[in-house]
Amino acid sequence: MNLHDRGWASHSGGASIPIHPGAESSTEQQRTVPYAVEYANGDFDLYGNGEPLFKIVTGTRSEFERLVRQDAYSLAMKFVRSEFSVEGDLVAGVHFYNARPRSRIQTGLLAALGSFGIGPIESWFQSKERAAQNIRFHYDQSNDFYAQFLDSRMVYSCAYFEDSGQSLEEAQFRKLRLICRKLGLQPDERFLDVGCGWGGLITHAAEECGAFSTGCTLSVEQFNFASQQVAERGLGGRVLVELSDYRDVTGTYDKIASVGMFEHVGRRRLGRYFATLSRLLRPGGLLLNHGITRPEGIHDGPETLFVRRRVFPGGELARLSEVVRFAERAGFEVLDIENLRPHYALTCRAWVRGLQENAARCLQRVEPCVYRTWLLALAASAAAFERGRLNLDQVLLYKPGDPSRRPFTRDYMYRELKGSGEEGQ
Repeated sequence: MNLHDRGWASHSGGASIPIHPGAESSTEQQRTVPYAVEYANGDFDLYGNGEPLFKIVTGTRSEFERLVRQDAYSLAMKFVRSEFSVEGDLVAGVHFYNARPRSRIQTGLLAALGSFGIGPIESWFQSKERAAQNIRFHYDQSNDFYAQFLDSRMVYSCAYFEDSGQSLEEAQFRKLRLICRKLGLQPDERFLDVGCGWGGLITHAAEECGAFSTGCTLSVEQFNFASQQVAERGLGGRVLVELSDYRDVTGTYDKIASVGMFEHVGRRRLGRYFATLSRLLRPGGLLLNHGITRPEGIHDGPETLFVRRRVFPGGELARLSEVVRFAERAGFEVLDIENLRPHYALTCRAWVRGLQENAARCLQRVEPCVYRTWLLALAASAAAFERGRLNLDQVLLYKPGDPSRRPFTRDYMYRELKGSGEEGQ
């Protein structure tokens, strides 16, 4: 987005004005990041050097000064309520805000509220009814809404990019292929996708690997879409979609994947989660747990309160050390861990671009507050992955019992991984 092409750059209030009016910049990023502010009366100011990366649209200069002093939760709520807007690179706008000093007392209070946002009972025990309610809050907005920014298979998890210029479509196909390769998925093996979303992985596993796939989801919208995909692709004999809680799944499976699902489980319920997956997995089987984790030393902040109230109710991020600890307690052996943090940053940026480019169509399908909530949440996630405040870990686990099925090296994982992304479409 070239903001100078908008025809207002010549009216600049002067690039020498500090990033925060009336205060000195505290970091190199604050001194150099170029951005603009436009006011209701048509005036505007330019800050930093070079082409503005984003533009803040607000009422008056005094309102802008108050905005940049807001805590993250309050600022997010103002954005959701359309009290101000950001045009251009919203992720850069989030980085700019994160670099600013803020009140430790206020930030600490909101962080504490975010930490207790799940509730004392639900943090230890989550009923199946409550789990379904939480999932449907996020995923049952509208399939047409999600189609505006996801790839054609509606994969709503971290993609796997060959390079930063690869398309989201290609990167998501590579991610599906990577998961199946890490699991060593073979023809006629029984495969379970826990929290299968819109069915991208279970249909891929059937078409590309010849597996018998089962997927479970608590989202009615996802269940309907995935079931339709199975029918349209003629996979009824190989793919089963269940509208159920993972705790109610029965049977025994050769391989299991959990992709972007365990963030909904909660840290204190990880023991039961891994015990349940162990029960479903045959001895000698493999489990790939793919999900967001919070690095050691990074704690909940005001943004956590926003996410738990407006985006993912009931969600909670675990540490990688907790994932490993509870998996081992459930009897699993850790075979491999790969951190895809930079890939998720690129994925979230791609989703933000999709939302911005298809804003008009999105607003025909959901309320403005929903659209702006998803837009901000994904931009903030991209910034968090770029800053190293969030990780995306793929943890490959082995259930002892059949040594001949345990991978001896990791060479098989990346062999013939490259593909056009058009295969199987």
